[in-house]
Amino acid sequence: MEKISQRLFSWASILDEDARAQAVTTSTMPFIHPHLALMPDAHLGKGATVGSVIPTLGAIIPAAVGVDIGCGMIAVRTGFELSDLPDDRRALRTAIEGAIPLSAGVANRAITHRHTQQRVDELRADAEQAGFDPSERASRWELQLGTLGSGNHFIEVSLDEDDRVWLFLHSGSRGVGNKIAQRHIAVAQRLCAQWWIDLPDRDLAYLVEGTPEFDAYVGELRWAQKYALLNRAEMMDRVVACFADWVGVDTVERFEEINCHHNYTTKERHFGKDVWLSRKGAIDASEGTMGLMPGSMGTRSYVVVGRGNPVALNSSPHGAGREYSRAKARKAFTQDDLRAAMGGIEYRDTAAFVDEIPAAYKDIDVVMQDAADLVEVRHTLRQIVNVKGD
Repeated sequence: MEKISQRLFSWASILDEDARAQAVTTSTMPFIHPHLALMPDAHLGKGATVGSVIPTLGAIIPAAVGVDIGCGMIAVRTGFELSDLPDDRRALRTAIEGAIPLSAGVANRAITHRHTQQRVDELRADAEQAGFDPSERASRWELQLGTLGSGNHFIEVSLDEDDRVWLFLHSGSRGVGNKIAQRHIAVAQRLCAQWWIDLPDRDLAYLVEGTPEFDAYVGELRWAQKYALLNRAEMMDRVVACFADWVGVDTVERFEEINCHHNYTTKERHFGKDVWLSRKGAIDASEGTMGLMPGSMGTRSYVVVGRGNPVALNSSPHGAGREYSRAKARKAFTQDDLRAAMGGIEYRDTAAFVDEIPAAYKDIDVVMQDAADLVEVRHTLRQIVNVKGD
């Protein structure tokens, strides 16, 4: 851990200068209490650094939460082991690709399952209670429940250190969460300009607690965070069903299940005060709290338990963190490089995934070493099937 200033502590041994400077700027905002914590996977973001934990008094910076509100991971340990699995892993991959719409902007054609409708009804009731209509933000929000998205979102089948099978996926609040975030970022920017507030970066525009705009954002934010949680649960149900068909059983028992956000805001108490804690690319690592830390496409992932480090604001990294931008990765690496990195893993072989190559990310082993005083590793997972949207 490095103390960069009184208001910034960093656990990132790999950190480029632009990301460092961005974190320093964010830490100077007057309502930060007591300091900003920078996680080992930190890299340049929009407004605030991805991999930062930002405690604020009486204000929230919407861009510091991010546009994929509630993005996170869910993992389930099954009762199966490697020796129980069929040889044809491609069949499982294509089944999952058929059951879950992939890529940006996609949606289900219809709501066809009872449990899906129950989740939609629950979200509709919550939105009514929060006083807004999500259809005004994204007209297809109901049909996007149970869809993956693109970029670094994924679905994986993995094996742990005892060759037990885990199902693991990463996604967020889809189009509706993005529209909610963009709306309130714009409101914050308009208000800060109206109040003649001199911001070091316009994406650090904030909403002030006690105002109607703040209350509207928090209500929609919490709704989007729940949407993301239920979106992952919906997809996991479909993945479990595909897996059951593949191994030839009626049901798959779930022995461990973890569903956690890494782009969100919540009220927590730190250093004697109740703060709004925004984790932008970080997970809750309070003592005893289970969490998930994926590496990158083709590398290991981890099931962890928090150590409750108070200086880190009870947080830990959410994965490996990018070292190359997507544009730079596409210039630096080839489809053949990706094939070599994905040796032994069943995946869709396409040049569209080159910017997700493991070499575009920080070394997950270094990230885990940096996080040693933040989390304890419970399980180490290695992929055997990978599903992504392009």
